[in-house]
Amino acid sequence: MIKKYRRGCCNTKPFQKNRSKMKSKKILGFERNVFTAGLVSFFMDVSSEMIYPLVPLFLANTLGINKSVIGLIEGIAESAASLLKGFFGWASDKLGKRKPFMTIGYGISTLSRPIVALAFSWQHVLGARIVDRFGKGMRTAPRDAIIAESVDQAHSARAFGFHRAMDTMGAVVGPLLAFIFLSLFANNYRKVFWLSMVPGIIAVVLIILFITEKGRESKGLHRSRLTFKHFDWKFRYFIFITTLFALGNSSDAFLILRAQNLGMAVKTIPLVYLLFNLVYSISSYPAGVVADKFGKKRVMLSGFILFALVYSGFASCKTAGFIWPLFAFYGLFMGLTEGIQRGFLATIIPADFKATAFGIYNMAIGITMFPASLIGGWLWDNVSPSATFYFGAITAGLSSILFILFMFRCRNESEPKTAD
Repeated sequence: MIKKYRRGCCNTKPFQKNRSKMKSKKILGFERNVFTAGLVSFFMDVSSEMIYPLVPLFLANTLGINKSVIGLIEGIAESAASLLKGFFGWASDKLGKRKPFMTIGYGISTLSRPIVALAFSWQHVLGARIVDRFGKGMRTAPRDAIIAESVDQAHSARAFGFHRAMDTMGAVVGPLLAFIFLSLFANNYRKVFWLSMVPGIIAVVLIILFITEKGRESKGLHRSRLTFKHFDWKFRYFIFITTLFALGNSSDAFLILRAQNLGMAVKTIPLVYLLFNLVYSISSYPAGVVADKFGKKRVMLSGFILFALVYSGFASCKTAGFIWPLFAFYGLFMGLTEGIQRGFLATIIPADFKATAFGIYNMAIGITMFPASLIGGWLWDNVSPSATFYFGAITAGLSSILFILFMFRCRNESEPKTAD
């Protein structure tokens, strides 16, 4: 394994030695950092998803904001966070630190909850979303790097699949709590926003107490710039494909608005969003195991194709009854791609630039959320709601074709065959 990896990038002996120490303690068969990172993401997603499915409804129903502005808010927030993901990934590698970025990042997101709870204009909501996404931008790449450093490449999809499963199980509990609290508080969104702080605080405490990292050398001058020069064609091609795909994958807020557009009751929407996250959570870990065994690229390709079919369904459906299976299949798509993309990425990047690579990956996808959400909102307001989803289906189809070409080029190379 080490010999094959050194051929592609750099000497990884110090990294392998450091990683073996980090893997020594396990909980329920998972490395302690992987298990703890999963718990942290579970509680933070409980917090986030108590808010996320309600924000577009709060903007549209309480503040009277149109769909283009909602798309603008989501696009600005996600793009701002994504720019920071690249920077903080590079900074994490440069300083040789992971845990401080995680602690501060999760803490900042938790502190954004009171801002949205007190919001009386869309600008206030935008501010809350930017603060929340700033925290996400700070923590994401260092967290992904510490997971990748805690496992062997052969089990990377399994580790990231478990993390995504835990993360998304929080996204199941969050909307369920939102549904319960909305019923108890007579659709008072603000009270739900205040309560969402509690699981966020738990997440920060878990990081402080249980995430560990071994000291690693600061690379200072060696990493003076954020650049692609450390990565080969596989990384660059993969980033291009996932970025094109993300251009049509507009904010999930449009899925929620589509459900309401087709006549679904507002209080039911958190439940259908819960179904999406439940399927996502249940499918993530098995998909990771299958990907490690039979090939990460094959599983990712099936996810791209499924997305094209699901978005076509959102575009063409006429009644609210179809929303339930569409959200379920959308959850399956997420299970087949989110964790596995990170697991695959861990196998094609140099050991010394883990956080930088994950930062660039997350930055590229996140920045694309801005034009994706703007395009989605513009198509909704000026063409039709269906046009938003047909556009996503087309970009997913193009991405699938490019990914097939990517797979063929990888297969034709003379490097030793692996299950990625």
